[in-house]
Amino acid sequence: MIKSIEGNFDHPEVNELLTKHFIELRAASPEGSAHVLDIPGLKIASIKFWSLWDKESLLGCGALKFLDKEHGEFKSIRVHDDFRNKGNGLKIINHLIDEAKRLNIKRLSIETGASDFFIPARKLFDKCNFKACEPFAHYKKDINSIYLTKLISND
Repeated sequence: MIKSIEGNFDHPEVNELLTKHFIELRAASPEGSAHVLDIPGLKIASIKFWSLWDKESLLGCGALKFLDKEHGEFKSIRVHDDFRNKGNGLKIINHLIDEAKRLNIKRLSIETGASDFFIPARKLFDKCNFKACEPFAHYKKDINSIYLTKLISND
């Protein structure tokens, strides 16, 4: 049974996972093209963050940023190394989609990298029926970024 906890940034395992996430994404993206948020950036009022747990083990995490009343952006989606390549990225995405529906979000978008490092993320979003789109919110066209979006219904 997977359980989610909202906003537990101070848990040492969550903090460690996010720190690793920030370091890896900043290293994989050219300067000016890294859009990963640090923990203070994830704590702003327009963002909701969850960690997901399998019993007592941290499975991963993800965040939802409100761009407006009906448009949200995924941020900081990360699967713990112990849970990779087992379909758990999909569990995190589905949890975030369920939360978005609960919050009456109608459109979800994400910015991800264009380099080979980000192929697994792009495959995951393709599997979840996200489609390419133009830059949204504050983003600008960038050869190092890919922008994806998906309409969701609250059925």
